[in-house]
Amino acid sequence: NAQHTVLSEIRSDLGSGRPMNRLLQGDVGSGKTVIAGIAMAIVASRGAQAAIMAPTGILADQHYQNIRALFIRKKDTSSIFKEGEIRLLVGDTPETEKQEIRNGLISGEIKLIIGTHALLEEPVSFHNLQLAVIDEQHRFGVEQRAILRQKGQNPHLLVMTATPIP
Repeated sequence: NAQHTVLSEIRSDLGSGRPMNRLLQGDVGSGKTVIAGIAMAIVASRGAQAAIMAPTGILADQHYQNIRALFIRKKDTSSIFKEGEIRLLVGDTPETEKQEIRNGLISGEIKLIIGTHALLEEPVSFHNLQLAVIDEQHRFGVEQRAILRQKGQNPHLLVMTATPIP
């Protein structure tokens, strides 16, 4: 029920005409990434781009694999995302692939980018970034979140964090 409620609220926020600034908090395994993925799919279905930034390459890759599994079906032409529209950008990404990704972000061909601090580097630019998702927000400073957000025209912000252990 909590997932349905927050998803309804996020849908409303995304359609409000005002930038969303929302904290999504829950236990590990409670579905935060799925909710963020749906929000990113909503933004992409409207022709815009979304980015999710994780603090480590391992976590970014985990998000990448999970989100691809949710939204890309190789034999289904009705998939929300097509092959190549979701990409992973981390520090270890080879330079030639980084350039290909940067070009895809600028052209708008890439709808969803998942990465680490590498997303903050220049010359990473977006065609139309409308949603920035930050995972494990306590691992990023205010300035780092602001740098990602400044890569769009006042995009929505969704911050995910695990419920603290009492």
